[in-house]
Amino acid sequence: MEVGAVLRPEDEGPPMFFSITELEHHPVHFDLTYAPGEIDFGEDLHQSGLLRTAGQAELLKNTLGEIRIRGTVQVDFDCVCHRCLEPAPQHIDSVLDLFFRPQPKIENHVEVQLEEGEIDLSFYEGDGVSLRIALRDYIILSQPMQYFCKPDCKGLCPHCGVNRNLTPCNCAAERIASKMASLREL
Repeated sequence: MEVGAVLRPEDEGPPMFFSITELEHHPVHFDLTYAPGEIDFGEDLHQSGLLRTAGQAELLKNTLGEIRIRGTVQVDFDCVCHRCLEPAPQHIDSVLDLFFRPQPKIENHVEVQLEEGEIDLSFYEGDGVSLRIALRDYIILSQPMQYFCKPDCKGLCPHCGVNRNLTPCNCAAERIASKMASLREL
């Protein structure tokens, strides 16, 4: 399922599904761990330890089925540096405050316009929200565009391929010298 896709109850088995029926009676508290592989984060994110999450889901009063999930999430990932291709471990320790609204009933391919305050909403189909899918989407969307092993990573030389963090490279100096040689001939 793609990030931002509609959440369906059949996409989630145990251990946590927040149903409207139960939330109408009381908020649901959760304190769970997910082992690596229990949540599919795609090709670029490889969970390296337990994902820990705790919090509460509640049905918001005076709404038409809007669910709010508040809590925390901690997890570590093994990523690859986009500059030098070395390991770039990522740690997430974040506070969740997620809002879910029932999927509006619309005709096929009809655009739905969201108001400014609705930009951070997600939508669900059926009778509730899957915690596993909500966590997956939240974590994927909170990832940086690129991973770095360190902020000042020098990356790989585009000419010889050496990791410039480990070995100095003279390719840049040689290229400049060769370009200047053409100018000297003039």
